[in-house]
Amino acid sequence: MSSPNSPTLTLDGLDLAALLCSRVCHDVISPVGAIVNGLEVLEDDQDESMRTFALELIGKSARQASARLKFARIAFGAAGSAGASIDLADAESVAKGMFSDDKTKLTWSAPQALFPKNKVKLLLNLVMIATTAIPRGGAIDVVVSGDGEAPTFVFKSKGSHARIPPHVEELMAGSPESGTVDAHGILPFYAGLVARAAAMSVRFAIQDDEVTITAAPTVIEGSDEPSGEASDTALA
Repeated sequence: MSSPNSPTLTLDGLDLAALLCSRVCHDVISPVGAIVNGLEVLEDDQDESMRTFALELIGKSARQASARLKFARIAFGAAGSAGASIDLADAESVAKGMFSDDKTKLTWSAPQALFPKNKVKLLLNLVMIATTAIPRGGAIDVVVSGDGEAPTFVFKSKGSHARIPPHVEELMAGSPESGTVDAHGILPFYAGLVARAAAMSVRFAIQDDEVTITAAPTVIEGSDEPSGEASDTALA
C-alpha cells in the first residue's frame, strides 16, 4: 500500500538510475538475444525451412524488443519536458504492445484525453505490477475514470494462482522489509515514488482468483479535498 508519508528507504539518484537501467536491460535482453540467434542461423544454415524459421523469429523478436522499449520510454523515461501531458491513447498502445502473446489478455477502457505525465507513468507501472499478480497468465482489465486532475485507475487481474505480488505493498510504500531494493523490486519501488509525486494512493485487494489494484487521489488527513500533484521527481 503506498502512502503519502515519507518512505523509510531513499535511494541515491545514481543507484535509482542504475536499477531502472537494469530493469530495462532485463526486459529487452531476451528478444535481442533471439534476434542474434536468428541472424546466426541465417549465416550458417542453408536449409530453407530453418531460414524461414529464423526470419520469423527475428521479426517477432524485433517487434517485441521495440514494444518493450516504447513502453519503458513512457513508464520510466522523461517522455517530454517537465510538466508535459501524455495522451492516454499512447499509453494504451504501448501497454497492449507488451502483451503480444496469448498468455495474458489486456482490455482497456479510458477516456480520450491528455493526462499529467506522472499519472500516466503510474498507470503504466501498475499495469506491469498487475501482470505479476497472475504469474500463470490470464486477463487484466484496466479502467480509467475521472479527469487528469483527479483520476481513478482500477486494475483487475484474474487468472489461476492469482495473488498480491510478494512484498509489493511494502516496496511501494518505500519500506521494504529487507531495508534494501534490488533490480527485481525496483519497479514497485519506483511506482511508489511516482504515486507520491502524482499525489495518488494505491490499494490492493484479493478475492478468489482475482486481484484488484486501485489508485486514487490521496486525500489530505482532515480534509475532503485530494492533494495536488507534486513536482516532478528527477527521473520522472
